[in-house]
This record gives sequence, structure tokens and C-alpha cells, in this order.
Amino acid sequence: MPSRAVGPLRDGDLLAALDLGSNSFHIVVAQRVLGQLRVVDRLRETVRMAEGLNALGGLSPEVCERALACLSRFGQRIADIPPRQVRAVATNTVRQLRSPEAFLGPAEAALGHAIDVISGREEARLVYLGVAHEQPPQDDQKRLVIDIGGGSTECIIGRGFTPLERESLQVGCVASTRRFFEGGKLTRKRWNAALTEVALQFQQFAAPYRSLGWDEAIGTSGTHKAIGNICASMKLTKGAITREALAVVRDRILQAGRIEDIDLPGLSDDRRPVIAGGVLVLEAAFDALDLSRLQVSKAALREGVLYDLLGRGGADDPRDVSVAALMQRYGVDAAQAARVEATALALFDQVAKAWSLGAEDRAVLSRAAHLHEIGLAIAHSGYHTHGAYVLQHSDIAGFSQQGQRFLAALVRAHRRSVPKSAFEMIPDRLLANARHLAALLRLAVLLHRSRGNETPAGLQLQAEGEKLVLRMDKRWLQARPLLRADLESEPEDMLGLGINLKLALD
Repeated sequence: MPSRAVGPLRDGDLLAALDLGSNSFHIVVAQRVLGQLRVVDRLRETVRMAEGLNALGGLSPEVCERALACLSRFGQRIADIPPRQVRAVATNTVRQLRSPEAFLGPAEAALGHAIDVISGREEARLVYLGVAHEQPPQDDQKRLVIDIGGGSTECIIGRGFTPLERESLQVGCVASTRRFFEGGKLTRKRWNAALTEVALQFQQFAAPYRSLGWDEAIGTSGTHKAIGNICASMKLTKGAITREALAVVRDRILQAGRIEDIDLPGLSDDRRPVIAGGVLVLEAAFDALDLSRLQVSKAALREGVLYDLLGRGGADDPRDVSVAALMQRYGVDAAQAARVEATALALFDQVAKAWSLGAEDRAVLSRAAHLHEIGLAIAHSGYHTHGAYVLQHSDIAGFSQQGQRFLAALVRAHRRSVPKSAFEMIPDRLLANARHLAALLRLAVLLHRSRGNETPAGLQLQAEGEKLVLRMDKRWLQARPLLRADLESEPEDMLGLGINLKLALD
């Protein structure tokens, strides 16, 4: 599958964002017009991925088949859109899978595009981005945004277009309905016990959120839209959700006695099986955050993915902002990082065609060069291992989980021997590129071990299959015995990447 290229988009280009949620799969297609996005198509299918998730992290064959069939249909819609203009993200249910790749492999084949698994906090950032662009706020206005999905709930406080606080909870409309109302039975006793348990999750961050405060509260996603429609149909509000209206809706749900018997004005048949869990989570949020009123937004995660995609490859790429923030936080030597980056990219340009590496690969190598020494803030001994751990396990804005693991693998493999485990989390479709980029980063780091500004004279790199020939000026290298010793021992370590390195001196 081709990697996404980077670079500015042009007017007329189509972009597509796919949200593989725990309840529904969504796709939105938009056209870039004068730097803005104009939506031209939307598709939605109820898949209910969370229904198929078992306690061991497996996915039922029935739900998996349902998901793949949906992705195949979505893939037909976006078949003519270039890969760099498409982004698909998977959320809580895929995050919870014991072996995500067992699902992602067939899913990517069905869709015809890569699928990024994003963390809960990254999901929160993208949700806020979507709301902020669809309903532009005042610069000094703070907003609370709540997104109740099928398997998780995201809560964000932001000012303008910038999220200030992000939290993700393991509660959602599908998961909560399954867990707390097993067998479809609805009783007040069950409801109150469930409400207490869900409220405890909100209490983890409720106090600092209330202390920070907000000027406006907004709900997004299908759950909020459904509850807003019910409130309007019952003439409780004009579409907003208030504490009083929510209590009326809750009581009507409990009066039904069973989920299949819920009968509320404005409630679709599609939403009925999961509305109880959604109302439960929202009531817990109202109580914990002391809410009185919530506006409902039409925007959601998919809109955020679109606007994020619009900014990628340009000055607003959130990944580059995050890299700069990490460098500052961990005290990275920026001058050394720049030296390593310059040499790594020079080597890249010489072998890119032979190794079929694209612009996105070049951007990844650049970011890895900037971050390869972040582990030094923890300890010099094994700093490459420390750095890899930080990159894999941190919440880094703009990156998918696969993207973070890719960076972590490059940092882990940039020095010393390369363990087999370094690339075990990399999808098969990315493995060759990961090994090749790691080889380029290793050479660049070795060549700048002295941390000086000089660049090697007559440096040339040739690639043929898994063979690399590094050609250098002999007299220049003889004047640097430490570097020569490093380079002479490097071919043995490079075998850990499956690459045969040869040093040629002219």
C-alpha cells in the first residue's frame, strides 16, 4: 500500500476522512476551495464494533465481517482519491484488541488505504479541532466539549482552536449498555449502581476541569444528537440538552423496563439499542461537571480528521509542532539534531529511488533525527532504549499509535545491536521502510559522533536490494580513527536490520 506523501494541497483536491468508531463507521468527503473545505459527500453505517469485543480482546467473526463489508463499500467511494488525501482512524474498540493487526490487515485491504489507530487523547484533540472549525469560537472563549462514542467518552476544554485539557474515559453508549443492562433489563436499581460507577471515572478530573472553567459546553457525536432530537421532539428544549430535560428522558427510558421497549419521540430504531448507555454516561457527566445545559454540535471526530489532514505537510502540521515540543521538554541538543538530520536526509536522497522511499518516509526520518537523543534526559546508558519507550508510550498530538511505534523503532535501532523485538510492533507493509530508514539514521548518527559541524568529504551511498555501499574519502577518514573504527564494526550491527553494508574508500 503506498505511503501518504506530504506537501501542500491545491484547490479542487478532494480529501476524505474515515472514523471507524465503536458504534458507527463514518466517511466524509470534502473539496479544498480557497484554502477551506466544502463537504461534498457523507456516508454512515452502524457497525457496532464494541458489540463484538470480548473480555480477552478478541473480535467476534460476525462483527468483523460486518466491519470489513462496510470498509469495502467505503473503499469504492474513495478509490479515486490519492492516498495522501485520505486518512482513516480507528478508535476505542480497535485500541482494546489484543492483536490489532489481525483486524487491521484485512481492514486495510478492504478499504484500500492505511488505517491509523489513535489514542484516546489524540481522539479528543481531533474532536475539539472539528468542533472549533465548524463553530468558530471567540479567541478568549473557553469551551467544554464532550464526545460520547460507542466505547469511550472524550472530554476537552479548549480556548480558540487550542485544546487545553484532554481526557478519555472507557465508557460509551454501546459498552455501557452491554455492561450495565445485560439481558436488556432496565431498573432504577441497576441505573443508580451504574451511575455511581461511571461517575467515579469523571471524578478523576472533574475538580481541575471545574476549576479551569468554561464559557460554553458542547456535546458532539450521535449520542448527543439523538438525545437533543428527543428533547426537541418532546418539546423539552429546542434541541439543547438541559439537566431537567435529561432527567425526563432518563425516567421515560426506565419506564420502558426493557431496552427493546424504549419508545421515545425522535428516537430512531438504529439508536434505540444503545440509547440507555448514552443517557447514563451523559447524566454522570452532568453530575460530575455540574452542568446545567449542553449545546449540540453537528461536528465530530471525522471533521477534525479532515481539518488535521488539511494542515499536514504544511506549516500547521501538528506532528512537527509535537516534535519541537518534545525536543524542548527533554532538552535535546538542537544543533546536533540538525547535523544528524542534514546528513540523514542527504543519504536518503541518494537511495530513495532504489528503496522506493517517498516524501512521507523522508519526513519520518527527519523527525526521528530530531528525537533520537531524547532518552539522554533519562540516562546516557541505554538512552536509545529510554527514548524509544518515551516515544511509544507518550500521548503525542498528531501521531497515530502506529506512527509513534514507527518512530520508537527507529530511535531504538539507531545505535548498538538491533534486537529482533525492535520492529515487532511495525505492520508488515511498513517493515521494509522501517529497516531502511533505521539504517540511514544509524549512519548519520555515527558520522556525527564527534558532534562537530564538519561533514564527511565525498560521501556517497548506493543501495541495491538489501545491499548498501558507503563510499568516502580515504584520507579524510584516516584522520579520524575513532570514526573509522565505528564504521568498520557497523556492518556486523547492520545485519540486525537485514542489510549488508560495505565501506568503500577512494
